[in-house]
Amino acid sequence: MTETRLYISRHGKTMFNTIGRIQGWADTPLTKVGEEGIRELGLGLKDAGLDFQLAVSSDLGRTVQTITIAQRELGILGKIPYYQDKRIREWCFGSFEGMYDADLFSGVLPRISGIVDASTMSFEEIANGIVQADTANWAESWEVLSGRILDGFASIARKIERQGGGNALVVSHGMTIATLVDLLAPEDQKRLVLDNGSITIIKYEDGKMTVESVGDMSYRQRGAELIRENAF
Repeated sequence: MTETRLYISRHGKTMFNTIGRIQGWADTPLTKVGEEGIRELGLGLKDAGLDFQLAVSSDLGRTVQTITIAQRELGILGKIPYYQDKRIREWCFGSFEGMYDADLFSGVLPRISGIVDASTMSFEEIANGIVQADTANWAESWEVLSGRILDGFASIARKIERQGGGNALVVSHGMTIATLVDLLAPEDQKRLVLDNGSITIIKYEDGKMTVESVGDMSYRQRGAELIRENAF
């Protein structure tokens, strides 16, 4: 059987990303810069000769837009199966959706947790703090959040494996991907900040997901080179 891998990209840069606002289940579209970055990604993946059997994104508009652009540049749009899975959505930040990042991570969370520097908090501590502070009661508990992330990505891997193995192109979100990496390899990983259009590779074998690489920007960089060289 062919090996099974998930090539997981963070979506392209959006309006809220650009101005530093929290974007979980709230959604804004990719900017022109964001669209161009995903063009680079698609061209870089194509240049690497990668073959994809399946495409999956979250159900949020920014990932749908991203995977459409990437597939178009790869030349596989409409040629391989594609579906959306809400389990690989971004975190839900509840009533803090749309707030400036700094207000939550430098203001609300330190006050709630008593931890002065929120950058040292674990994902579980962040999730618990958001739940505690969310007056709307919309935010997800750590148990729900971590469970649906693991289940969502494992489901994609199992689907590919049942079809004989191969590669899936997956588009998800920064904190969701970083949480997956942290859950799979907690001894190796710090809390990550992943760039838009970066690729994280997860291998699936014998019912287990393992991390092969994290936040790889080489595909985007290669795509940017191709654009400059060939004036695509």
